[in-house]
Amino acid sequence: MTTTPSRRRKALRRSGTTGLAVALLLALAPAAGAAAPAAQPAPRWATVTASAATPSVHDDEAGGQADADDPAIWTSPTAPEQSVVLGALKNGGLDVHALDGSLLQHLDAPPAPEGAEEAGRYNNVDVVQGARIGARVLDLAVVSDRGRDRLRVFAIDPRGAAAGDAVLREVTDPAAGPVFSADEAEVDEQRTAYGLAAGLRADGSAQVLTTRRHTAEFAVLDLVAGPGGTVGYRERTRAALPTEFAVPGGTWTPCEEPGEEPQAEGSVFDAATGDWYVAQEDVGIWRVSGDTGSRWLLDRVRDFGVPATWDEASQTCRADGRDPGVGGTRLTADAEGLAIARDGHRRWLFASSQGDSTFAVYALGGPGPAGRYAGGFTVADSAEGIDGVQHSDGSAVTTAALGPLFPHGLFVTHDGESTRPGDEDRVSTGFRLVPLERITAPLGL
Repeated sequence: MTTTPSRRRKALRRSGTTGLAVALLLALAPAAGAAAPAAQPAPRWATVTASAATPSVHDDEAGGQADADDPAIWTSPTAPEQSVVLGALKNGGLDVHALDGSLLQHLDAPPAPEGAEEAGRYNNVDVVQGARIGARVLDLAVVSDRGRDRLRVFAIDPRGAAAGDAVLREVTDPAAGPVFSADEAEVDEQRTAYGLAAGLRADGSAQVLTTRRHTAEFAVLDLVAGPGGTVGYRERTRAALPTEFAVPGGTWTPCEEPGEEPQAEGSVFDAATGDWYVAQEDVGIWRVSGDTGSRWLLDRVRDFGVPATWDEASQTCRADGRDPGVGGTRLTADAEGLAIARDGHRRWLFASSQGDSTFAVYALGGPGPAGRYAGGFTVADSAEGIDGVQHSDGSAVTTAALGPLFPHGLFVTHDGESTRPGDEDRVSTGFRLVPLERITAPLGL
């Protein structure tokens, strides 16, 4: 796959670092006289393969400018084998796939409305099941429309894959306005709704967290009933992640293009706590309290704290100082897609380390950051001809048994460099479907 400008910029920026980062301490040492903590299992590493793949999409005119980015999983409570995988394709819209990867339905992103410059661009997608919207209970797919700075909401047919090309039906309130922008002129500047995660609160209401492109801002919105059976949204809170950090000898701000802040995209809702996990691409992974807005840094990228400045001539950030050695050891920027697997009271956070095409897994539980690194994995080429995963953006996971193809759960991830036959000369992306036990068994989860 041809490297996109943002990926090229960040890859070149990282090439100038010294690589002397050390691990982020995830818990304080026990006080004198305190009982020693129970021994934790040593982290493990796995190389796994996918058992199914979606058709490649192509970011060119012939391919409809489709660029796969973020998946979501809808699980059928009555016919698990009819569960489906959704995939956001940016300008290419939204696809719905059966569990064997085959395409069921395609929905185009909307064109630019009259008087506006920007057309729809579907960046991230998530699913919320059993959401109370007014007097109804619905299963919904929610998409961040980065081009129009809106949320798009789709009702999911309870038949799932059996509905064929009618799995999704858009139900967005036509009156729903921009999430962040004050007017259409600001929408055209494209500091718009970007990353997205959805979840159910304890009362059954549905909330969505969406980040803002090129900034550290994010907003939490309630999904609400609109006229005629539509679904709209109302802002609950708006806040921002830090952009400056204390490091030995002073402060550090991640290097970005002039006028930009360290943005976040990958995010997920933790139903067990009501909190959000948000991946700030050049910083690390945050846990954000859903009640108070308090935040803790769970883990840091390797380049955290490394001084760098923007070089206009090369359009890259270049390291220009000594690495203070406060970075993490698990994530190579960008920190990207996040997903949570639940098994009874146990929960694991899956995180995409886009810069080195790996994934980190953290065991969750307890106050504060409360994330113990449990291991990591890569998705490699399979003997059946399904290529591995490079530069992954979004991911999704479920521990539900999904019929004969995925009897122990499913992990789905974006593949940033689809290399199927015929894709060699095109910018090609897609999604890979991995039986969950191929990850959990070797990692001892």
